[in-house]
Amino acid sequence: MSEAFYLPAIFAGLMALAMLVYVILDGFDLGVGILLPLATDDEKDVMVSSIGPFWDANETWLVLGAGLLLVAFPVVHGVVFGALYLPVLAMLVGLILRGVAFDFRVKAQDPHKPWWNAAFAGGSLLAALAQGVMLGRFLTGFAEGATAWLFALVVGAGLALAYALLGACWLVMKTHGKLQAKAIIWAEYALYGAGLAVLAVSVVTPLANPGIAAKWFALPQFLLLLPLPLGSLALFILLWLSLPRLARRQAAGNDSFCWLPFAASVGIVLLSFWGLAYSVFPQMVIGRMTIWQAAADPEALWVILWGAVVVLPCIIGYTAFAYRVFWGKADKLSYQ
Repeated sequence: MSEAFYLPAIFAGLMALAMLVYVILDGFDLGVGILLPLATDDEKDVMVSSIGPFWDANETWLVLGAGLLLVAFPVVHGVVFGALYLPVLAMLVGLILRGVAFDFRVKAQDPHKPWWNAAFAGGSLLAALAQGVMLGRFLTGFAEGATAWLFALVVGAGLALAYALLGACWLVMKTHGKLQAKAIIWAEYALYGAGLAVLAVSVVTPLANPGIAAKWFALPQFLLLLPLPLGSLALFILLWLSLPRLARRQAAGNDSFCWLPFAASVGIVLLSFWGLAYSVFPQMVIGRMTIWQAAADPEALWVILWGAVVVLPCIIGYTAFAYRVFWGKADKLSYQ
């Protein structure tokens, strides 16, 4: 097996890993931001506190994924970011807006604080919608026309709902009292929206792309892939059944298994991502370019790979350390 074959596959795997970790980690804190307008002022402070130690570091994985795309697949980087100029711009505006709002809201005077809360929520929603639109455009191979853009907008709304589900389940795990009870209700509503979104994308994507349909519905692949949709369905049912029971237990003062909804929602993301990755691999631009056609020269990939070998463990290490240090329930955010 030549290095021209396995090096692009390694970098595609690293980029997929970075995007998966980003969707999970930054997904829940974007979801918390989306849910912010539904809470009281005191509850907003606790919600922001629950993501305070993590949100900035979570975005490191987005930078890592974009960086790997730029240096390992430079041709695709130009095509993708050229085709996705507007949603990428919207995502960056959203991320900048929520970053500025995060720092200013805690120091703002009372008359100004609601505006910064609105900016944080609006930036979170804008970033989530933009990322979903980017995914939808990628799945259609950047096709033109109203139908392709409508599909991208549906995926955008679906990803925002999935982030809201992650965020609500995160709050169930990290908070207590009235806010935790509200988070369970938010998770129940987001569950229906996320379920419909996953179903819509799962049905429409094979219909829109015959190549993807052939990969899923030919035998014996269909039987081997069947655990993915069945596993996702089982996790949705688990959440649907467990959230009301969890609410009753917590009302009685029993906080056991508060981690279960978040674990189940992460499982849904993992299975959905696995299905999408199988659907598009080895395409970097669907219908136009594979990872081997788009990769940089092997000599350049070796240099980048050694850099990734050094950087990636550092990112994993400080991420794990931060989550370990700030484990447990969140309290109101304050600066001394």
